Amino acid sequence: MNAVRMKLRVNGEAQEILFHSYKTLLEVLREELNLTGTKHGCELGECGACAVLVDGEPVLSCLTLALECDGRSIETVEGLAQGTQLHPLQAAFADCGGSQCGYCTPGMLMTAKALLEAEPDPSRERIREAISGNLCRCTGYQQIVDAIERAAADMRGTRA
Repeated sequence: MNAVRMKLRVNGEAQEILFHSYKTLLEVLREELNLTGTKHGCELGECGACAVLVDGEPVLSCLTLALECDGRSIETVEGLAQGTQLHPLQAAFADCGGSQCGYCTPGMLMTAKALLEAEPDPSRERIREAISGNLCRCTGYQQIVDAIERAAADMRGTRA
């Protein structure tokens, strides 16, 4: 197999990695960079568990060849917290019970982060629409929508 070298930025850090050219971004993140927060789900692009941000946009890392990310900026769930300070989304998910088994949570968080960066005050309907590609088998989505709504208010500084 052909090994290729690639430079990219992952969670704010410059990385240069060597990997087999057939690998997906998901495989490179988990196997080469040991960033296992991004989950293997369906590997068909149907569940959203593998969602990460590429140049600020949510992508399904199971469907993205790592080669497509050369020179780009990747953000995974490991990059959300600042040291011991949780990102407002992480704190809200914990406070609102937005995570039960936790398998979908990394993809939900990354998708929600992209939404809130683009739309700081989304409606509940818009939140539901944004996370519609992320499947959860445990929560019924109510707590997830509540958590995203709370995080949005916290990030705007408007929560009472």
